[in-house]
Amino acid sequence: MSLRKRMSMLVVVDSCIVLFSIYIGYFLLHPINNPFTDTFLLVSSLAIFLAHHGFAMFYGLYRKVWEYASVRELVSIFKAVTFSIVAVAIIQFIVKGDILYRALSITWMLHILLIGGSRLSWRIIRDTYISGEKFTSKKKRTLIIGAGSAGTMIARQLLRNSEAELEPIAFLDDDSTKKGLEIFNIRVLGGTDIIADAVKDLDIQHIIIAIPSLDKPTSSMLMQKCLDTGIHTQIMPLIEDLLTGKVSINEIRDVKIEDLLGRDEVELDLESISTKLTNKKILITGAGGSIGSEICRQVARFDPKQLILLGHGENSIYTIDMELRNKVSANTEIIPIIADIQDRNRIFDIVSEYKPDVIYHAAAHKHVPLMEYNPMEAVKNNIFGTKNVAEAADMFGVGYFVMISTDKAVNPPNVMGATKRFAEMIVQNLAKESKTKFAAVRFGNVLGSRGSVVPLFKKQIMAGGPVTITDERMTRYFMTIPEASRLVIQAGTLASGGEVFVLDMGEPVKIVDLANNLIRLSGYSKGEIEVKETGIRPGEKLYEELMNENERQSEVIFPKIYIGKATPITSNQLDYLLEKIPTLSIDVLKDTLVGVANQKNVEIEQKVVSV
Repeated sequence: MSLRKRMSMLVVVDSCIVLFSIYIGYFLLHPINNPFTDTFLLVSSLAIFLAHHGFAMFYGLYRKVWEYASVRELVSIFKAVTFSIVAVAIIQFIVKGDILYRALSITWMLHILLIGGSRLSWRIIRDTYISGEKFTSKKKRTLIIGAGSAGTMIARQLLRNSEAELEPIAFLDDDSTKKGLEIFNIRVLGGTDIIADAVKDLDIQHIIIAIPSLDKPTSSMLMQKCLDTGIHTQIMPLIEDLLTGKVSINEIRDVKIEDLLGRDEVELDLESISTKLTNKKILITGAGGSIGSEICRQVARFDPKQLILLGHGENSIYTIDMELRNKVSANTEIIPIIADIQDRNRIFDIVSEYKPDVIYHAAAHKHVPLMEYNPMEAVKNNIFGTKNVAEAADMFGVGYFVMISTDKAVNPPNVMGATKRFAEMIVQNLAKESKTKFAAVRFGNVLGSRGSVVPLFKKQIMAGGPVTITDERMTRYFMTIPEASRLVIQAGTLASGGEVFVLDMGEPVKIVDLANNLIRLSGYSKGEIEVKETGIRPGEKLYEELMNENERQSEVIFPKIYIGKATPITSNQLDYLLEKIPTLSIDVLKDTLVGVANQKNVEIEQKVVSV
């Protein structure tokens, strides 16, 4: 129906109600008299007729969409009717010096009842008959967890939107005072401890978690409970994002695998980071990789003078370059550089030309089985590439050098981990006599990074399975890419020279549990996608460590950041090894790398001699 037709219809309806109300009010007070012979009543009728339409137009009663009428619309009706009656009372007093209080009171009440009823009746008819018949059969029975303001907003939105695919059936809330109450005729059944029973008893097909104020660990446990039911689970946006307008109430999203980590976000020391990065020249190696590109994004927030993106892959550097150019402020110059950290002369030329204030060294070979087959490539990139960048930083007076390390550098049985431990030793040795503040930051796996299990599992699930794991006992530490990158930047501000910072990765996650959760998050129930065990690959460990026993210390220098007491070998020992490594056969090379990376200082001397 067009706006003009809608307005015309409402004007006619209101006109009938206005005239009917004032005459029926007169009749109730004077049932014997003929109302049409009372001139004063006729004048009052005309006055209330005009006053009502005037105030109705003013409060928009003819433009509102009444199928979505709520308390706000009723308030508008109350104001329009009340002010029109007051206006007529004033006119009566001016014309006759008297006010028909009883007649106007009855008229006011009839106006409220009839006009309000005429508007709300359409919503009732539409919701009960039209919408119900058309859409109810298609809707998914939905359980809303959280009966607070957020859950109420979700329920109201679903009930108002007749085309929504979800139908709220019940609430769950841990607030015992809400148990048994009804919100929009939807009952609060009890607490979250009965999720599984509620899903079974009510034939629930969909779950929405609407408690945005929960801390991450509690939220993670709640999501896991929901996923264990096998029902598709979604969560609503953060309440701050709703209030600030970043997202709308409609933007309920699926649970992501990172939501299940149960880790609270760390509040960064923005002042100290800003001091180190704002209006400074920042060089990131491996800038096109998963961690390197996220460090670029995080650094860009602090308006550096120059952001130097160094990487070997042309496409990846192009991608991050184009992304950042649309985000950085006009004060930041982005400089994309294609270079190989193994090319010592090229690296020295770059550092000499741009003289960065801070270097984040994220470039590395990280794939464990692949490096077992290509050990010399791991040596050239992870050891000598790091040596090139670090020594260039030392020679040209870079203020801070932060190397990205890995938990695989702890007691490594593989080439990749051993080469990263060597890289840590190089950084630690340079820190002894350099003005540059060198540090390494060690952490575990990051969700979604290139080469991690999550993208692989997703591809296998999309292909219908099987999802392959190497061993059901295998565990790994996980962290999101943004959190790891932020903590790397924070750790860099804490460096005084030679530290190996260790990030708190929380509790290790079983890879088989990760696979099963991803299967459920992809909409499959248990058993629909096979999880197949293939056996441990070359160089893999069942359990990773962030520090060995000799490195452990309990002091936390910043939330989720420790300093490991990693002891490097002497400069002479390291130089001797680096000189010998390129001359070794593959078998001896592997044995030497792994052996030295795992030895205590007393035993290293013997290992060096044996080489």
